[in-house]
Amino acid sequence: MTAIRTFAIVAAAAMLAMPSVAAAPDTIKARQANFKAMARSMKMISDELRKDTPAFAVVRREAAALDRAAGRVGRSFPRGTGAEAGVKTGARAAIWAEPAAFQAASAKLTGATKGLRAAAAGTDTGRIRAALGATGATCKGCHDQFRVQD
Repeated sequence: MTAIRTFAIVAAAAMLAMPSVAAAPDTIKARQANFKAMARSMKMISDELRKDTPAFAVVRREAAALDRAAGRVGRSFPRGTGAEAGVKTGARAAIWAEPAAFQAASAKLTGATKGLRAAAAGTDTGRIRAALGATGATCKGCHDQFRVQD
């Protein structure tokens, strides 16, 4: 293989692996919408658990939505979608500088949301509260390490 052909193949592969400059703002907006949906679900579950008689159907629905959204977090930060994209983002450069640590934090989140979803399958409010607290703690841990603090 000639050097030019090898270079062309490597360059094409690199371009496919990176989001386009035009796609970066859309990627950032999609992940921000995902995080907002997660926050809404957390609030809705918390609000239900404050009631004398929680609507467990709401708790189950929101726990499932939260679990699905958490599953998207780990793949929502492709290279080129940080501050360099020119869109306001709270993502710290550590996400890309320490990808193994970020993926571990993301896996911890999905583990916590799966635990919340399992707890929400029942009606034990104490168990659901504990699982919601564990989920919130994983959110905080990730924010502390990988999110710019306002």
